[in-house]
Amino acid sequence: MLTFERYEIILQLLEEKKVANLSALVEATGASESTIRRDLTILENEQKLKRIHGGASLKKRKVEEPSMTEKVQYFAEEKREIGKKAANFIKSGDSIYIDAGTSTQAILPYIETKEIVIVTNGFNIIEEAIKRNFKTYVIGGYVKSGTNAFVGKGAVETIQQFRFDKAFIGTNGIDLDFGYSTPDPEEAQIKQLAIEQSNEAFVLADPSKFGEVSFAKFARLEQASIITSADENAEYLERLAKETTVEVVNNDLHRND
Repeated sequence: MLTFERYEIILQLLEEKKVANLSALVEATGASESTIRRDLTILENEQKLKRIHGGASLKKRKVEEPSMTEKVQYFAEEKREIGKKAANFIKSGDSIYIDAGTSTQAILPYIETKEIVIVTNGFNIIEEAIKRNFKTYVIGGYVKSGTNAFVGKGAVETIQQFRFDKAFIGTNGIDLDFGYSTPDPEEAQIKQLAIEQSNEAFVLADPSKFGEVSFAKFARLEQASIITSADENAEYLERLAKETTVEVVNNDLHRND
């Protein structure tokens, strides 16, 4: 198979799946893992894809928002580990905000105490929290299709009535210059308010979010700690750790003040 044919197969697979791991790309092309790694480096340099831990993802448009169905399929194991790590920060008596999203949903199975109060704008969080018998409040607004998040004027007015010990927030992008961002300005406003009204804030992100910039910024890096899983780009994590606390599953980095 010629080089340009491999490139076409790689990019076509990413168009279909959005994210692909190395084994899937090796199988699709019949090439060796080392060859695919070289291909991904070249295609990333040409701005045609983004390399991530164990594979590649399609370059995201600034206002593009994956649906909940798509998000559930991506980095499922990493999200479970991130959720488990995040749950360690929750203590008995805490009032916590849990943002809409699949990374944040992964926290709930690992919370050991029932003596907490949860506030959320996520339809998926409501279902999971009720199933696990947590005392749960839902902010108002309308439910946005795709992400199933409560947003809008009603959501803003409701969340302003609360204060939180901790907030756990999802993100679409983490950039050293732009900070944390998401495609929808209305969701960004809710995330921003949750962070501002919390004693501590944590942004949960799989490695595909590093270096990404979405349309609407909701916080500066230093306004929240990052909880993530290990990534091949250790240098990027080290640079993030100079701006804020970075909690990596099984390998903690701490901010250099």
